[in-house]
Order: sequence, then C-alpha cells, then structure tokens
Amino acid sequence: MPQTETPATEEARTRLRWWTELPLIVLVYGCYSAGRLLARGDVSSAVDHGLAILRFEQDLHLNAEHPLNRLFTREPWLGVPADFWYASLHYVVTPALLVWLFRARAGHYRRARTWLMTSTFIGLIGFTLLPTCPPRLLSAGHGFTDTMAHYSSYGWWGGDASAPRGLGGMTNQYAAMPSLHVGWALWCGVMLWRHGGTRAARILGVLYPLGTALVVMGTANHYLLDAVAGVAVMGVGALLAPWVMRAVDLVRARLLPRTAPVAQGAGSPIVSAGCQTSAGERFPRQRESQLDAGTEPDTSPSDAGEGAPAPAR
Repeated sequence: MPQTETPATEEARTRLRWWTELPLIVLVYGCYSAGRLLARGDVSSAVDHGLAILRFEQDLHLNAEHPLNRLFTREPWLGVPADFWYASLHYVVTPALLVWLFRARAGHYRRARTWLMTSTFIGLIGFTLLPTCPPRLLSAGHGFTDTMAHYSSYGWWGGDASAPRGLGGMTNQYAAMPSLHVGWALWCGVMLWRHGGTRAARILGVLYPLGTALVVMGTANHYLLDAVAGVAVMGVGALLAPWVMRAVDLVRARLLPRTAPVAQGAGSPIVSAGCQTSAGERFPRQRESQLDAGTEPDTSPSDAGEGAPAPAR
C-alpha cells in the first residue's frame, strides 16, 4: 500500500496564536466593562433588590457581612490590604493566569479561556436583569461601612467602588449580583489546583478564592449570596464551555474549510525501506549497475528474472 504522510493532530491544526487571542481577551473585557456601565437600571429597584437579598439572608440566619465589615473597618491592617486586594487583584491575577496557561499549559488553555468567557457573559446577563445595590450603598441604618471610601486616602480609588479618583462615573456600582470577583477568583483557584504542579500552587488555589470571598463581604461590596451566585455562574459556565467550543468549531469549519493533506510520493510505487523504482526495474540498484557498466538503462518493460536466456540476436 502507498505510504502517506501522517496527518497533523487536531491540536496542531487549531493552534492558537497570541495575536488572535489578545484581541479576543480585550474584546471580552471590553464587553464586561461596557455591560457594567450600561446595565445601571433603576436605583430604587437596585436598592429594593439589595434589601431583598439582605432580608432573605436574615431569614436563613446568615450574617457573614456585618462582622467582617466591622472587623475591616476597625482594623486598618486588615481593611487597607483588603481594599487593595479588591481594587487590583481581580484585574491582575486573572490575566496573568491566562498568559501562563497560554505559554505553559497550551493544551488546556482553550477550554479554560472558553469557560471564563462564557461565565463572564452569563454574569453580564445577571447585571442586566438584576441590578443590585451593594451593602456599602445602603442607608447607614443597615450598619455597613464603605471601607473603600473609609480608607481612600491609602490608595488610588475614591469613594466610587474601586474606580480611580475622578472616574467614578465610569463604573456601575449596582452590578453586585453575581459577584464576578468571586467567580473569577474561583476560576483562578481551579487553574492553580489543576495545572500548578506544586503544593504551593494548590494552597494558593484554595486560599485565593476563599480570601476574595472574605474581602468582597468585608469591604461591603457584596452580600454572601452574591458570592454564592458567582460560584453558581462559574459552574454553569463550566458545563456550557464544551458546547460553546463545539459551536465555534462548527462555525469555523463552515467559514474556513480545511483542505485534505497531500500524500507524499503519490503515484510512485513504494517497496520496502521506502525505495522507489521506475518502470522496467525489478531491483532498486539495477539502475546503478547498468550505469556502471556504461550502458543506458533499459526502459523497455521486462519480467525476466536473473538467469533468463538472453534474447536471440
């Protein structure tokens, strides 16, 4: 049988390039930021949603936000680092892990990236359908302190969430449900646990999402149920990610059909060890012996073997 070239693997054919991935990541982050801006909703309804969440937690006897918020407000050595954590790590750790996966764990990158993006878009739907007032924006009678405003002299942020001073109008302060701070931190933790390869990476994979959950509640930026919803959104995104990848592959196959790989040596018979013969040759070295004898290679077809009588002259 003719030997053909081994086809390239699916991973090699769909190899991702940084110059296509970077604009995609920027696009998704832009949609995330724009969605937070556009999904402002009515302030009164956002406050109503926030109070409804707070009452539901009280009915369930859940009250993690108040003690954490009082602790962070009373102890600057906890409150200030927590504010820096909330204002920066969300936007630093997640992209850094994406880059690390792309460079060091390329075989897992596409699924991980699709999971993160799918969950982010689900979160944007939540911001749009359920604008929610965070605890820090409720009236003072509810007992919450905005630690970002309380410690604003320590950092670059002002009194408007984690936005830099003077840019508070560029953020949606009512995008509290679900908490993508917690959701993205959970994604980072799973990536560190699965692909970090060391005990330290696994420990960080557990501590980072847990620490983020404590920070978002202690700074009065999210309720406990916001954090739970962030985890749920990541779970749904993980379930949908394989379907999203299949859909993208189908669209790519229709828009960019691949050509079949061309076999090497097509049309030439192949004998053992890959030696090729031409018509009239039984052995690959026949041509060399004829040329050494000073004769032209016989191009007439012949099936005579060694020892056959010479043709009559």
